[in-house]
Amino acid sequence: MSARRTHVAIGIAALAVCAVPAGYAQTYPVKPVRLIVPWSAGSGTDLMSRSLASRMGEALGQQVIVDNRGGAGALIGSEVAAKSAPDGYTMYIGGSVSMAISPALYTKVAYDPIRDFAPVSLVSQFFNALSVHPSIPAKNVKELIAIGRSRPGALLMGSAGNGSTSHLAGELFKKMTGVSMTHVPYKSGGQLVVGVVSGESHLSFSPVSTALTHMKSGKLRTLGVTSAKRLPSLPDVPTIAETVPGYEFGGWQAVFVPAGTSPDHVRRLNAAVLKAINTAEFREYLAKEGSELVGSAPEQLATFLRAEVTKNAELIRSAGIKAE
Repeated sequence: MSARRTHVAIGIAALAVCAVPAGYAQTYPVKPVRLIVPWSAGSGTDLMSRSLASRMGEALGQQVIVDNRGGAGALIGSEVAAKSAPDGYTMYIGGSVSMAISPALYTKVAYDPIRDFAPVSLVSQFFNALSVHPSIPAKNVKELIAIGRSRPGALLMGSAGNGSTSHLAGELFKKMTGVSMTHVPYKSGGQLVVGVVSGESHLSFSPVSTALTHMKSGKLRTLGVTSAKRLPSLPDVPTIAETVPGYEFGGWQAVFVPAGTSPDHVRRLNAAVLKAINTAEFREYLAKEGSELVGSAPEQLATFLRAEVTKNAELIRSAGIKAE
């Protein structure tokens, strides 16, 4: 299920805040709230989280402190969050990698994304860009598919590593088109872009924000985006789905709390998230990063998460993807 189909109108944020009883709003929170970010300081998720934390602090009337717990591909911070006290004073930024990919990719994960967390709200969704090196003659997705089918395995598909969103987006493309491509994993998204720009790899499904600069300079030719609809930031770039019906792949970020957190606290935090993201500044910030604003009720995030866990686990199994 697409995050866009699960989103609620951000305009209900004010109503959500008003729905919190006045007396209760004064008793919680009574101290700063911690927001665990399972990525290092300075990362894209960290920068987004700090922007969110500042605005949530204003909505809650208490400081929201970002606590970076990076390492092991977000596994360390996710475990810390899962084992934190469910007292309403610990939040966690979960995403497609930590919540819907890693649990299926690794044999030993010390948390269960559904059992150990209570959903609060989706925050954003980001998509990937199918870009090729200029040496590849394809001018659109249809031509790339034709080249791939005529030369099985000849196209080198770079990714940011086994199980990364760029890898899974490519595997889904291969599955739905029948095109055989050779996977070339890199150690990071930055190295991936360098590899494709240099011609070491022929193509990639990099996040739009990662490849945008090289797309504009002409060092990469972008054939399509992985969203269901064209992106406002790239209105002239077709979706892959316009050629491959039903194709869609995106990453996402959302706020969770440890399982067992009071439903009243969850509702209060949900209202704060919706109010925090319902600003032109936050929306513009996400747009610059190639992301889209998505707010949701806790129940909608729960449904979305289950669908994402199932979808990615099936894709990982069918593609035979193993952890590096």
